Amino acid sequence: MKWPLAIKQFGNYLRLERGLSSNTIDAYGRDIAKLALWAGPLDESCITIDKETIRSFIQNLASEGKSPRTQARMRSTLRTFYGFLKEEELREDSPVEGLASPQIGRKLPTYLSIQEIDILIAAIDRSSPKGERDYAMVEILYACGLRVSELISLKIRDIYQSDGLIRVIGKGNKERIVPIYSKALNAINLYIKEIRNHIEVQKGFEDFVFLNRRGKAISRVYVFKRISTLASQAGIKKKIGPHTLRHTFATHLIQNGADIVVIQSLLGHESITTTEIYTHLEQSHLRDTVLKFHPRS
Repeated sequence: MKWPLAIKQFGNYLRLERGLSSNTIDAYGRDIAKLALWAGPLDESCITIDKETIRSFIQNLASEGKSPRTQARMRSTLRTFYGFLKEEELREDSPVEGLASPQIGRKLPTYLSIQEIDILIAAIDRSSPKGERDYAMVEILYACGLRVSELISLKIRDIYQSDGLIRVIGKGNKERIVPIYSKALNAINLYIKEIRNHIEVQKGFEDFVFLNRRGKAISRVYVFKRISTLASQAGIKKKIGPHTLRHTFATHLIQNGADIVVIQSLLGHESITTTEIYTHLEQSHLRDTVLKFHPRS
């Protein structure tokens, strides 16, 4: 089997069998395409490539200066890819099995303080329609810890006004219900009634909450740019994006005593291990507090 066909069929498998998002599937495809480019001069197909070639490929990533985290991600992609080929009975073995994973440190995510959140929101110019939309957008990101993909795909029918809840469709089309506090809910209601109702909605986008001026769903790129611009206008020096607000949501809950299992459910994490990063953030916060305020520190 040639590489292009293998990558295409692998993408179909990830979409149909694993239910992964298009962005994740594209990332997997780019990783396998890098291996295909490496293997081309060696005249190796995905069926014939062996463990030593895979090891050389990963070592080459290191020599190019790729981080241990990037190397580990590539190894994970290859493990999934060759698991797929074995499942399809195109190979009897996986050339990735037995390869040592690079040691990676646990990177603590960037988050904002409560004061920085207030400054960020205050930087939004709510005198314009775009400002009201941005205000509602930031409020719900912080209120519910949404991923950017979940924000841009949020539907009006997913907002349960009387119950103070929203329905979120996360990774792998998994559904979760997240409470939303009244200030954020009011921001969304105001945007829908006063701004969105005056937009000529394009066909197919009638139920999307957040629209651009052309009546289509806002894009991931727009959300990233707006959050970055607002942070700059607010004088926040940290490099932030929409995912920073998701980290901030979880961190502030931990700092105020929320149970980590509850946070796992709110974030839609499949494994509690993923959520445990926020306990490390809290430990870091406690350490900094002691160093700052203890009289003998």
